[in-house]
Amino acid sequence: MVDSARFDVVVIGMGPGGEVAASRLLDAGLRVAVVERELVGGECAYWACIPSKTLLRPPEARAEARGAAGLRTPDLDWPALRAYRDTMVRHLDDTRQVDGYRERGATVLRGTARVVGRDPWRVEAAGQLLTADHVVVATGSAAVRPPIEGLDAAEVWTNREATALTEIPERAVLVGGGAVGVELAYFLAGMGTRVTLAQRGDRLLTREEPRVGELAADLLGRAGVTVRTGTQVRRVRREGAATVVDFDNGTHEPTDVVVLGTGRRPRTDGLGLEEVGVEVGARGLAVDERCRVADGLWAAGDVTGVALFTHVAKYQGRVVADGILGRDRRADYTGVPRVVFAEPEIAAVGLTAEQAAAAGIETVTAEVDLAENLARPWTYETEPRGVLGLVADRRRRTVVGAWAVAPLAGEWIHTAALAVRAGLTVDHLDSGIAQFPTYSEGYALAAERLGL
Repeated sequence: MVDSARFDVVVIGMGPGGEVAASRLLDAGLRVAVVERELVGGECAYWACIPSKTLLRPPEARAEARGAAGLRTPDLDWPALRAYRDTMVRHLDDTRQVDGYRERGATVLRGTARVVGRDPWRVEAAGQLLTADHVVVATGSAAVRPPIEGLDAAEVWTNREATALTEIPERAVLVGGGAVGVELAYFLAGMGTRVTLAQRGDRLLTREEPRVGELAADLLGRAGVTVRTGTQVRRVRREGAATVVDFDNGTHEPTDVVVLGTGRRPRTDGLGLEEVGVEVGARGLAVDERCRVADGLWAAGDVTGVALFTHVAKYQGRVVADGILGRDRRADYTGVPRVVFAEPEIAAVGLTAEQAAAAGIETVTAEVDLAENLARPWTYETEPRGVLGLVADRRRRTVVGAWAVAPLAGEWIHTAALAVRAGLTVDHLDSGIAQFPTYSEGYALAAERLGL
């Protein structure tokens, strides 16, 4: 073990949260060492957000073209899409990122990191002992592999294999009806795969309004996906050369691949934190409002278990950097948008009516069929779709939640996100002047229908 120079900060994990924190601290002139066991950029850049959204765009554009007046449906060119996906994930090569951080003054180490002491903090990585006043843990999360009988005998994909695929399978069974399951089901079906999605809950996207799950199932059905809600995979078995999935209702489905969208768990294994007196829970590292775990120990991103989104990780990275730099910044997770990139897009923010009621809020809700009330859906597609919902606090007359299943919803949901975060009243939406014709006009109509 070689003793290294002392650092101001050691960042463990260089996904979105770690990168934001490290970049801000380097800009402030601090001595920073970063440790990454895989690729600088993390899960999002190479196996999740970037490749998945790149892959989803062509089937989405094809569906949009099919619905636009005067256009022929374009062909899908899988080799060209695959090549562009490879470009977007930098061919799984982070050399430029590593060189860039080194040019900015960072010490970049490749390998696993283990915290071996505190007061001051000491980290072993790549054969070196790093000493620092602050350690930032940003190790992300890993896909959950459920204990399904026979799963090891089948070809199984998590998000990593699914977004790095080289050939489109003829058949796929997806396990899990959350955002990952819905997006991958939509992509594969759009590329011609016969897809069955099994969701053990009674609806898709169970953390959202029931209506959102209903609309998500409908759009997947229209895309050719067989959606089985209230269904669990009991066993995966081989039948000759084929793989067969047995469901708990006695039915079965042959498949070429089993795709897991069964959630993620914070990656805390091997960090050694317990040995230095830091509690590590099943939901990750518990952080305070400054994203601090203990004096001089900080965490950002999925490892905190707060909200497993890239945009939250980046936000927490900013909070951590400000805390280390002595600025009084506190995290506030009000109004974090959630988007599923299907076609049309599914977006939500804030509380559902059920969540609001559990928090003691008396709610009133409204739903607007955008195609029945606005011009923009008709200028956008010949068979227009779009639904917008609002959840409001009846007593305070503030917007506490919103959702939309409509074209480009991931863009215009931010109007609602701002309303929720700023505590704007229904009157602010009702009296706003939206550009004509846009989907955003629906906010005023929905606000009016709340009847407050």
